[in-house]
Amino acid sequence: MITQESSFLDEMKQEGVKPIKHSSHRARLARGEIDSETFIERRRAATDGDDSGLSLAPIPMLNPLDPVGWRHDGVQEGVYRNLRLARYAIDARLDLLGKTPMQARDELTNFIDECLRLNIRCFVINIGRGRSPTSSGNQLKTYLNAWLPQLPSVMAFHSAQSQHGGTGALYIMLRKSEQARLDNLEKHQKRR
Repeated sequence: MITQESSFLDEMKQEGVKPIKHSSHRARLARGEIDSETFIERRRAATDGDDSGLSLAPIPMLNPLDPVGWRHDGVQEGVYRNLRLARYAIDARLDLLGKTPMQARDELTNFIDECLRLNIRCFVINIGRGRSPTSSGNQLKTYLNAWLPQLPSVMAFHSAQSQHGGTGALYIMLRKSEQARLDNLEKHQKRR
């Protein structure tokens, strides 16, 4: 009885294709085998020398007029809608107008660290509008759209409402600090 697999193999042999011989000398990599220094060096090389993992490698540019948005798994639709509609207090503002992607990346990570330290939950990033895909504002919007989901402290972001800059600005929502979580839990337990 000839099966499809055997007829396929026969056909491949006639074409000159040789099967790969299995070797017992395979590389075995366990998670802990790479030392941390080597891992850090590889990560820096892959991300253009940046520890945060936010690469400056060329990426396809977004349409300058398109709004952008993202939310982390677990962020409720109502919370995300309130962010999109600017119903949360904007506690800080980061202005990246005219910055290069490298400058913007450094300022973004420093600003988010500062916001986390000060328990700031929502802020706006002003990037500026551009009419062409290669404009400075659109480049920053494209990079931020790629970078923000990679940052563990960012829970959601969306293009701003027109009164806050429209597609030339982004609302950012950060993860609650441990103290804010405990305060919220205590507040809701008192209601019961």
